[in-house]
Amino acid sequence: MSMQSQSQATGAGLPLAASWQALKQAEKNLRIRDAAQKLGVSEAELLATGCGSTATRLQGDWREVLKRVPALGRVMALTRNEQCVHERKGVYNDPSFQAHMGLVLGEDIDLRLFMSQWKIGFAVQEPIAEGIRRSLQFFDASGEAVHKIYLQNESDVAAYDKLVADFTAPDQSPVQSVAEKPARGVDRPDGEIEVAGLREGWATLKDTHDFFGLLRKFKVGRQQALRLGGGSFAVKLGEDVARTVLNRAAASETPIMVFVGSSGCIQIHSGRVRKIVPMGPWINVLDPDFNLHLRESGVAEAWLVRKPTTDGDVTAVELFDANGDQVAQLFGTRKPGQPENRQWRALAHGLVESLPAGWN
Repeated sequence: MSMQSQSQATGAGLPLAASWQALKQAEKNLRIRDAAQKLGVSEAELLATGCGSTATRLQGDWREVLKRVPALGRVMALTRNEQCVHERKGVYNDPSFQAHMGLVLGEDIDLRLFMSQWKIGFAVQEPIAEGIRRSLQFFDASGEAVHKIYLQNESDVAAYDKLVADFTAPDQSPVQSVAEKPARGVDRPDGEIEVAGLREGWATLKDTHDFFGLLRKFKVGRQQALRLGGGSFAVKLGEDVARTVLNRAAASETPIMVFVGSSGCIQIHSGRVRKIVPMGPWINVLDPDFNLHLRESGVAEAWLVRKPTTDGDVTAVELFDANGDQVAQLFGTRKPGQPENRQWRALAHGLVESLPAGWN
């Protein structure tokens, strides 16, 4: 169960559902994630209060659920973390799985799935001005959203209804049990890291994915590695760099890749960005098939990062929040076996007045 009971978490001793309704009346445009934080519960707990009306609890193998999503046709995939929301429209192309790892590889919807984190699922039918907004929503053990799938006007509602019927759980109680969030890991002191070996291993990388293995080998945190890697591999940038990158990519028509992850999913956009709109604390991409909402004030640290590969160097802009969690990564569009887009490299290198030795 959650470490905080619903009665403790709600205002004025009201049941959770009633507290949420009161909050929605007071703040008309409040999103469920923000409402959950205000009420001191998880999003999954709050969503469960709608079981029997706006929500249906699902059960089963989530891999089998996802294999049915292509039948829904065109949908909107949403993955977010605390500081960034990534929304991409398209069709789920043939989800595939190997143990607890999954892939959806498509020109529009491109996902890396970590199924061991997928613990709770709901089908949601929310009344809105245009009718009913239907979705599938998945959460980790702590009740935090890992991935959501929203039907569009052209989606197959009958296929959605059949999927929901096939995976409906017998338990439709309005209370959802969740686990306490695991404690954050703490980096080892810098003095305990074999910096020379880290840098040597970094210099001999063959693939960008090998970087995760490098971090594990030397038992070093990601930001810690960027700091210790030396200027020939990573250069610190200003926290507002995302706005600059998005605006320059749009102006120069440079195709980019935008990675945003939750605990259970990394969602990727590949292609151009066009309409960049600042709005309060957010910088937004508002294109027909791709929306990004990045809270600029939530970016506490940004780095320009170079990783050698067999196809040449690959350059990324990596963004982190104050907790050390990765907010987003930005790359130039690239397929395996291809060198990095020169237009992107020029854009990325242009973020720094003078690059140290080692940057090509």
